[in-house]
Amino acid sequence: MSTLFLKSPLRHSHSEALTVSQQAEKYIQKHSSTTKSIPIPFLSSPESAETWSSYENLLYACLRTGDDKAAHSCLERLGGRFGTDDERVMGLRGLYQEALAEDEPALIELLHEYDRILVEDPTVTSVRKRRIALLRNLSREADATNALVELLEASPTDIESWAELCELYVAQGFYQQAEFCLEEILLSTPNAWNVHARLGEILYISAAATQDQIGPLVESVRRFCRSIELCDGYIRGYYGLKLASEKLLGLLDTGARAESQVSKGDQDNQLPIPSEKILQKLSESATSGLAQTARTARGNSSGHHEIAYVEDLLTASTMTRSR
Repeated sequence: MSTLFLKSPLRHSHSEALTVSQQAEKYIQKHSSTTKSIPIPFLSSPESAETWSSYENLLYACLRTGDDKAAHSCLERLGGRFGTDDERVMGLRGLYQEALAEDEPALIELLHEYDRILVEDPTVTSVRKRRIALLRNLSREADATNALVELLEASPTDIESWAELCELYVAQGFYQQAEFCLEEILLSTPNAWNVHARLGEILYISAAATQDQIGPLVESVRRFCRSIELCDGYIRGYYGLKLASEKLLGLLDTGARAESQVSKGDQDNQLPIPSEKILQKLSESATSGLAQTARTARGNSSGHHEIAYVEDLLTASTMTRSR
């Protein structure tokens, strides 16, 4: 079995997704004997969880590349094995129907269908999530936000939903609520370096929208440092640390101002502000880390757009110093 079939569809490049979908018909024919609703050991080949995971990944790839016929075949195989009332199969069927919808009225009709399913059984999480995704597709962010809040009240440890709600809040400019969502994720996964970096990014963005920019920037620097500590060479961590530390250095133009902000931070139970010397060292470390990462990644075919952004930042930083 090709490893591409087992690889997460979120990690497939366009060429990989096309390669997987082109093998759909051959794969379905080869494994058609494992789809009997009542398996008979002497008449069918042994099945495994990987077989059905491959069917699901194949479904995603076919939808992505526009092979609706093969996607429908995968969906029928999954429904035949696990039943059309299976929660996961219901979610996949909804995804398939959304992909085939030709216009907004068709999507709205599908939304009504989701509502009818949830009236009968509000515990079908996969349909609730498809409904939320469809609301976002229809640019109904407020309704999607309310639906996610209700979902999280029933399932407060759903990391995926917290991350989705965070991005919804960011899109609407509710940065404090977005920060709260990421803090909830970190309660379950405290060593998730990408979540620390994302929290640093939101704090950096929110600093421009608040009167006291220094407080959010200090916390932003701390979060980026933590992401690098957990994952050495993490490019987003270095990139954010470079931006946040230099922004903070620009605000701390006098020692007296820094001293007054430290006392204010202590009263608000916040972290003390690093000295300008420490911030300068952090900025230099970020520059060094970015340069090293860029040199290492130049030979790789993936991530070239990220390297372009890094090189632009390093060039801008060099020009600023030369002035």
